[in-house]
Parts: sequence; C-alpha cells; structure tokens
Amino acid sequence: MAQPGIGRSVEGHHAVAAAVAAGRVVRLLVERRRADGYDDLIRSARDSGAAVEVVDDVRAMADTTSPQGLVARCRPIPLVALEEAAESGDQGADPAALLILDHIEDPRNVGAIARSAAAAGVGALVIASHRSAPLEGTAFKSAAGAFEHLPVCVVSSIPAALADLRDRGLWVVGLDGDADQSLFGLGLLTEPVALVVGAEGRGLSRLVAERCDVLAAIPITPEVESLNASVAAALAVFEVRRARG
Repeated sequence: MAQPGIGRSVEGHHAVAAAVAAGRVVRLLVERRRADGYDDLIRSARDSGAAVEVVDDVRAMADTTSPQGLVARCRPIPLVALEEAAESGDQGADPAALLILDHIEDPRNVGAIARSAAAAGVGALVIASHRSAPLEGTAFKSAAGAFEHLPVCVVSSIPAALADLRDRGLWVVGLDGDADQSLFGLGLLTEPVALVVGAEGRGLSRLVAERCDVLAAIPITPEVESLNASVAAALAVFEVRRARG
C-alpha cells in the first residue's frame, strides 16, 4: 500500500526547488535544452541523494503543459490528523487558524490558496478526500513551494470535520457572498477560527453552511457577482492576520 501523503509528483522551477530543499526528491527529470540553466538545482538534488536524469522532453511525464523543463518524483509529504491541525495556530502559536476548502476541484485554485495560506501564517489546510483537487503536479506548481511548509489534513466529510472543530473550541466562519455580515472587522477572527471557502460557482454546500457559527461576506460592488475562490481565500486569511496584528 502506498504511503499516504501528497506531492509525489512535482513540476515547475519553484515547486521542484522547494521539494529539493526539503530533501524529498527521489528522481529528478530535467529537459536537455534547459539543463544548463538548472546547474545549481541539479547539484543540490544530487547532493540530497536524488537520481538526476536528463531527457529530451519532460512534458509527457508532467501534469501541466508548462513544467518549465523539470519534473520530480518525490517522497510524499505526510498528512496531519484533524486534531493536530486544530492545535496548529498562526506560525505554531495560539490561537489556531485553519482554512477549510469545501470541495474546490480546480488544482490551480487550490495551489494558489495554499500559497496565500502559507504566506498569511495559517496553521493548516483541510480538504475533503473526494470531489477535491488532487494535490500533485498542478496544485504544487501553483503553490510554488507552499505545500512544503503548510500542513494538510484530508477528511472524509467536511461537515463532520466542522462539527469536530467546533467541539474543540474553534469558531467556524463560512464565506458567503449573500451574508449580511462583513468578514472585514469581524471580532472573532482573533479567537481560534476555521475559515471555510466554498467551491467554484456553487459556494458553500447546504450542510457545510449549517455547520458554520457565522456566515460572512467579502464586500464587493454589485456589478460583480462573485470572487474567484483563491482570491476570496487570500483576502480572508490576510484579514485574519491583520486582525491579529
């Protein structure tokens, strides 16, 4: 049985460099015409024990159409349990700050969200085991190395996970464009909190919305129907950071 985890296949300069720095790369495939530009990265990979193979074209082994001449096969990043995620606050300190993704299926959005979450100091990312983007090549490329630093928890049920987090003392705040309350200036963001971002187009599912303590909106002009999920998540996590000083 494969070891559970994420990031077995990584591509793109920033994502591969971060995986090499983390010592996870087992095999590095480098496109011949780009190899000279990756001398330092190739040297670091070999120093970490990775096998380096120069090939004519890496695109057949890549998830994206623009792997930048690099594909790495890696040891997976272990997942964290929900109880562990609930205890991981901003940069490892209390109060906890988690980001929950309610079945976001675009791996580029999930990667961009992970990058924002890591930059804002979110303690962990929680996603569902089904109807969610795979956390491999495309998501890792969009995250540009963020998954090497951001703990990830995979759960079978988002509503059940929210109930568990509430029992552990976290406030659950769902982003909802139709909510009467603004996320900006929301006082409970200084408390242990789990922010929930809904799927592209559909928003929060009914069961997930029902498990939230508070539904809050990001104010936008009436001419624009909604924000991209990754943009909304970025605004939300940095509002938490701002609220906590």
